[in-house]
Amino acid sequence: MNVFLCLLMGYLAGCLNPSYLIARCKGFDIRSRGSGNAGASNAVITMGKAVGLFSALFDILKAFLITRAAMALFPSFALAFPLSGTACILGHIFPFYMHFRGGKGLACLGGVLLSYSPLAFLLVLAGELVLALLTDYICLVPLTGCLIFTGLYAWGTHHWAGICIFLIADIAIFFRHLENLRRIRCGTEMRLSYLWRKDEELARIQKAPEERDEEK
Repeated sequence: MNVFLCLLMGYLAGCLNPSYLIARCKGFDIRSRGSGNAGASNAVITMGKAVGLFSALFDILKAFLITRAAMALFPSFALAFPLSGTACILGHIFPFYMHFRGGKGLACLGGVLLSYSPLAFLLVLAGELVLALLTDYICLVPLTGCLIFTGLYAWGTHHWAGICIFLIADIAIFFRHLENLRRIRCGTEMRLSYLWRKDEELARIQKAPEERDEEK
């Protein structure tokens, strides 16, 4: 019963997707515009920085609160944290009411990390910001961040059942980012510099398919 309740709590919390719901209120499906992702990064592209920031903070907070709630409700259940955290990430990525096509889990991962250790959250955040600025690709942050978090959890707890549960979230995050890796290879992935060089970045993405056609 504890397993079921932790999974249910986490999954339902993860399904709350502000970027998708705000876009629906504005009359469109966020997955049909921009990068096609129902997450904070695409909210920035399609609805502006304020909506994107709100979506990111909401997703971080929902993961933080639901993991803390699970641990408070089931204090003697060692799997409360990994089960609720992983379920929240999976709920964000595969929400039932969006036909299981949601976001990509970065902000939820951040909320789970914040719940695990605020200090680790700040250190990983700083490192990932440096990575994003150096590579100019935000999609590399969740791919490295999920592995770093699972590694920190393994090092700090040696709880193998919990580690295996978080590895499920890692696999889901990698699966959802395969299209980003393909776009990087094709030169059509949106770069972080879109935030301050919007027109140049849009022009680059539009030009990339033409250059590949010329090479052929």
